[in-house]
Amino acid sequence: MGKKAIISGVHDTAVGALPESTCMSLHVEAALGALVDAGLKLSDIDGLLTAYSFTSPQLMLGGVFGEYVGLHPKVNASISMGGVTAGLMVHHAASLVKAGICRHVLCVTGDNRLTGMGERVQAALADVGHPQYEQPYGMSVPAAFAMAAQVYFHEGWLNGEHLAAVAVNQRVNAALHPQSHLKKPITMDDVRKSKVIASPLRMLDCCLVSDGGAAVVVSAAQTARDLPRRAVELLGIGEGHTHEHIFAAPSLVDFGCKESAATALAQAGLAHADIDSAHVYDCFTSTLLITLESMGFYGRGEAGPAALAGEFAIGGRFPVNTNGGLLSYGSSGAAGGMFHVVEAVRQLRGECAQRQVKDAEVALAHTLGGIFSGHCSIVMGRL
Repeated sequence: MGKKAIISGVHDTAVGALPESTCMSLHVEAALGALVDAGLKLSDIDGLLTAYSFTSPQLMLGGVFGEYVGLHPKVNASISMGGVTAGLMVHHAASLVKAGICRHVLCVTGDNRLTGMGERVQAALADVGHPQYEQPYGMSVPAAFAMAAQVYFHEGWLNGEHLAAVAVNQRVNAALHPQSHLKKPITMDDVRKSKVIASPLRMLDCCLVSDGGAAVVVSAAQTARDLPRRAVELLGIGEGHTHEHIFAAPSLVDFGCKESAATALAQAGLAHADIDSAHVYDCFTSTLLITLESMGFYGRGEAGPAALAGEFAIGGRFPVNTNGGLLSYGSSGAAGGMFHVVEAVRQLRGECAQRQVKDAEVALAHTLGGIFSGHCSIVMGRL
């Protein structure tokens, strides 16, 4: 198989309000679950990558986790790049495996943001703006993302109906997942009548705040024959980084995902039309639609009508976020992006029961950090 990388194991914990959980308990549960899924022991892991935590900030989170579980890997690092982090972890893990430095790399994320922080999570997210050019003017995360949405509304490329269609579709998908944070059905009217957070974004256009954890094991391809489950090959991975603060973004309609998706597809030798399901970072309904267009899956002004026409449904032309995404499945720091990776793997294994996409052979997982700042696209396929 040459120097290729596969995902050998995945696991995500329960998601939602988990008052008995801690950052470390979620890490341990997710990690051990992924090891069981891969048929591996802790001693088989020679690489460890962790993210970051708001509820338990650590200078060396990877070191703390390794100490906690008794893991002594060859490589240990923590990555902190906001919502794009999970994708970067998979990318770095694949690089370690392909270089022959590691055989099995554990990538683990988790945080108890809902019950461990309460209202403090909103205060923490309000501090992300530039201290001189944004924070003094009341910038917030929703307001920053709303700037791009306002451009799309002004140009007639998006409207409230399009955003509502995304929220409703993903709640339908979440209702089919046994672990999702929210399953209660919502209607287009519910979305339209929910309170305005940062115009044009309303409450039901915004992702959740959840407790939860997720982990994947990235392994050398030659280990696939020893796995208890079907392996998933990492066919191509790309990154794109254009800015940190939204005032410095070179564009409000094209972002680094344009480059990251093009790189991942080129590495895989595939085209947009070859993707059977997409699992795309959706901190807001508008973010998903704008990202899909910037990546080239839809032309300008086409993603919103596609959502309204039902194309993103599990049985639609282009299934998107089959677990319900950050909007309804759950969002817990870096674990939010890792949920997308886990769902993509399960789709390719054919393990998604009622939400299974028929004949799923190639999937895309995409993570996004900052305000459209950093992007990582991962194309994976059945081995």
